[in-house]
Amino acid sequence: MGTPIEDQQLDAVFMSLADRTRRDIVARLTAGEATVKELAEPYAMSMQAVSQHIRVLERSGLISRGRYRQTRPCRLEPAVLEAAVSWIEESRRMWSERMDRLETHLARLQKRENQ
Repeated sequence: MGTPIEDQQLDAVFMSLADRTRRDIVARLTAGEATVKELAEPYAMSMQAVSQHIRVLERSGLISRGRYRQTRPCRLEPAVLEAAVSWIEESRRMWSERMDRLETHLARLQKRENQ
C-alpha cells in the first residue's frame, strides 16, 4: 500500500484520466509540447473549457507548463504517468496470482470429486 501522498496523487491521476478530453490531451502531449490553443483545436469547446481540463491535468501532476517567449506550452510529465502504470501493473499481477491460486484450488477440488 502506498503512502497517503502517493495515494492522493494516484486518485488525482485516475480522476483526471476519467475524462475522454483529458485522455486525448495527454495522448496528444506524448508527441511533444503544445500550447493551449493547439490543444484546443480539435474540440468544439471554448478555450476556457480546454484551460479547465488543462488545470485538472496540472493539479494531478500529469502535465506541466513552461514558458517560451509569450506562450506557456504544456508538456507531459511521464514520471507521474509511469507511477500510475506501475500501480496498474502491480494490481494486475496481484489479481493474476489470486486467479491462478483459485484455479489451482478448484482443480484440486474437482480432482477429489472425480476420485
